[in-house]
Amino acid sequence: MSPYPVRLRGLVVPGLFAAAAFTVLVGLGLWQLERKAWKEQLIEAMTQRIAAPPSAMPPRGSRAQLNRADAEFRRLAVRVEFIPAPEGRVYTGGSALRADVSAPGYFVFSPARLADGDLVVVNRGYVANPHPNRETRAVARPQGFVEITGVLRWPEKRAWFVPEHDQKSDVWFVRDHLAMAVAYDWATKAPFYIEQEAPVPPSGSPRPGKLKTNLPNNHLEYALTWFGLAAALTGVFAVFAWQKLRESA
Repeated sequence: MSPYPVRLRGLVVPGLFAAAAFTVLVGLGLWQLERKAWKEQLIEAMTQRIAAPPSAMPPRGSRAQLNRADAEFRRLAVRVEFIPAPEGRVYTGGSALRADVSAPGYFVFSPARLADGDLVVVNRGYVANPHPNRETRAVARPQGFVEITGVLRWPEKRAWFVPEHDQKSDVWFVRDHLAMAVAYDWATKAPFYIEQEAPVPPSGSPRPGKLKTNLPNNHLEYALTWFGLAAALTGVFAVFAWQKLRESA
């Protein structure tokens, strides 16, 4: 009987663990390559959309069917009337898409009525105030209908380490206009909000601004890291197996 099956018995359990770890590491590397392709498509689409001239607001009956993949970052020119209602204050420590927002402050989210009667939510811009709270004075709204330009945005998802809505201070930490609509009874169901880029109000506050494509794309480096760890694991296990076979010999 060959001695090799006996020698290999001590490698079965470590080999199974090594194979499982190898599979996970390779899977993570492949997932990062998929994320790389997705990020490149997003950057290309975003760059094209925010550089395009503004278009009109989609017709009333089609707005609910707009989806993020096809419509986010599309520029619009639209007439709106800001209505008297509570505003949402979204805390920010800086914006990756706006170079002019680099210090703590908040974005002002306000409901606005379109000419056809529908309500949408507008991110009117940035206010440099690192400690907003319920007593913070509301920023004056333009009177009557005004022409604004902006881009369509979709609500963010709250990461596990991001605080929920601070009801005591009435400060939000994610740009989720749908959650704000429920909290403040804004009568809107539009899946998007408008990120205003112009005009800047005479007071300069809140300060809208044009977005710039500035999304990090490090997925290739991450993929190479995972593949490198898989290769290192293979090498370590090969040395371990060779030593075990020598010892059992």
